[in-house]
Amino acid sequence: MKPIRSLAFLINSGKPGAVGLARELVATARAKGVRMKRTTRFPLPRGFLRGCDACCVIGGDGTLLEAAREAAVDQVPIIGVNRGSLGFLTIFTPEEARAEFTELLKGAFRVDNRAMLSCSVGSGPAHLALNDILIKDELNARLVNLEVFADGELVTDYLCDGLIFATATGSTAYNMSAGGPILHPAANVIALTPICPHTLSNRSIIFRDSVRLRVHNRTKGTRVLVGVDGRGNLTAGADEPIRISVARVRLPLVQPKGYSHFSVMRTKLMWSGGAAERKPAGPR
Repeated sequence: MKPIRSLAFLINSGKPGAVGLARELVATARAKGVRMKRTTRFPLPRGFLRGCDACCVIGGDGTLLEAAREAAVDQVPIIGVNRGSLGFLTIFTPEEARAEFTELLKGAFRVDNRAMLSCSVGSGPAHLALNDILIKDELNARLVNLEVFADGELVTDYLCDGLIFATATGSTAYNMSAGGPILHPAANVIALTPICPHTLSNRSIIFRDSVRLRVHNRTKGTRVLVGVDGRGNLTAGADEPIRISVARVRLPLVQPKGYSHFSVMRTKLMWSGGAAERKPAGPR
């Protein structure tokens, strides 16, 4: 990749060690003559990334999600440095960031373009999600009746606590917690997972990336909340269809050279495969 000459920093000052680490990385970039801008504001101000070669996010996955829309719209690669918990998106540990930052500034990285979802309610504008769209009761107090259509064809109606529509990237978030499938990031699909469905045969469904999904709230006398990457900023009544599809834009996510998705999965989810691989084979 091309060297980074203009770099934005998004710093979650509420995460232990994030400010100190940012200070170190800023000093490294300054020594290399890189132009910089910094912010601790959430969500990321509109247009903040315009003209930047990359954005370094220091925090957790939630911090990175706050920058995802702007980075996708302006096609600015995100360098995610983890100061949170699991860190599926903030791939670099603080130690890796310190050790590799100079090489990253030289362009020694690859970019993985992650699929996003587009969601709109009624005639409203489209919103972008990197992880998932969640539809549930506005007050979280009762079951909802949600009718789902795929390309105009009825899939089924769900009586459940809610529905999760996840990207492959978001499959390891709420979708996984709700019993949904884990998908490889390169899989161009949408996973629909019901939350505590009343009908036990209602399971996850995987749709192709070209599908046009439509959801109708059939719950009498209530509105449903539509959460976009954890932000519950939309609601829908019975007469307002919720439309979901794969977005035209993708999020460019920086990965170190030699990055292994399954190595990350083994580490983050504490799978036993890594330990088994390191053990010498015994006699048969």
